[in-house]
Amino acid sequence: MRQTLSEIYETRVSEGLLRPDPAQKAVLPLLEELRLWLETTPARKGGFLSGLFGKAPVQGPKGLYLWGGVGRGKSMMMDLFTEATAIPEKRRVHFHAFMQEIHHGMHEARQKGVEDPLAPVAAKITKELRLLAFDEMQITDITDAMIVGRLFEKLFAAGVVIVTTSNRPPEDLYKNGLNRQLFLPFIAMLGEKMTVHEIVSANDYRQHRLKGAQVWFQPAGSSRGQIDAIWKDLTGGAAGAPLRLPVNGREVELPRFANGVGRASFYDLCARPLGAADFLAIAAACRVLILDDIPQLSASNYNEAKRFVTLVDALYEAKVRLIASAADEPERLYNEGTGAFEFERTASRLREMQDAAWGTEEPGEEHSETQA
Repeated sequence: MRQTLSEIYETRVSEGLLRPDPAQKAVLPLLEELRLWLETTPARKGGFLSGLFGKAPVQGPKGLYLWGGVGRGKSMMMDLFTEATAIPEKRRVHFHAFMQEIHHGMHEARQKGVEDPLAPVAAKITKELRLLAFDEMQITDITDAMIVGRLFEKLFAAGVVIVTTSNRPPEDLYKNGLNRQLFLPFIAMLGEKMTVHEIVSANDYRQHRLKGAQVWFQPAGSSRGQIDAIWKDLTGGAAGAPLRLPVNGREVELPRFANGVGRASFYDLCARPLGAADFLAIAAACRVLILDDIPQLSASNYNEAKRFVTLVDALYEAKVRLIASAADEPERLYNEGTGAFEFERTASRLREMQDAAWGTEEPGEEHSETQA
């Protein structure tokens, strides 16, 4: 028997997977309306491409732009909606990863001599999808600003339903950015084509769940059950799925990702040839990272230790909450060998990141390009 989103939400509350929140409940009717339309309206014959290149746009419902502060449950609500919507032509993707894919697709089109490299990229999306759900939409440079405006125009014309979350209202996207006036028509289009809804809640659930809680566990092997419980609490019981982030023409993978929470082992991230760009992409995608099984560090695993330092720096600057299991306390992880002295700064950051109040402020303002 088909359950409404409200019924699914209440079931999860009764199971202890979610805490009831009036601000979250207020979003459910908006999402249920989109779900009903998608499940009861047949896909156009030949797919939604007819709206992309045809004479008249496809008539569909407005999308939903869901915004609010960090930890208000935006990603969780979008995941609940996406999982429950019974159509095959749907995709849920982090906005950062999506834009990397768009750039990659446009590069391939240019290599083939395509005059408008965005056209085949948009055509592929509209052929495959009726629902596109973005997590954490943000615009940080003029190139993305121009691309996303044209892309969304094509998707809206093709009848693709777009649901997105953001920490900012539409009018604050690309705020103070270079040539921002060129981006203003896109903001107006968002207001026309999407219902803009703010989750007004006093609760920051990620911080509430972690405030005063232990976030550093040692020795690593004795804490698996505790960390599994933290994962379950933060993700609302989601199993999680791999998150693949395109970086400079390749992919970096987080083995598990759900509701803005990533999980990986030390060896998944630090024993592979990853660099700063990879760790910056991970930090941009996650609000919380659970890192399992950090070993004792020394000259024998110097390269892995260097990558760990780079990872911690990326998480620290992005204000990503770190939950970790390790062989020892931060100050005793790297006691001897080349790099031990330099690791003192990393240990200090790891200690600071354990503080209950750390990360409660927003990360720095979105980077705004300025004239040289």
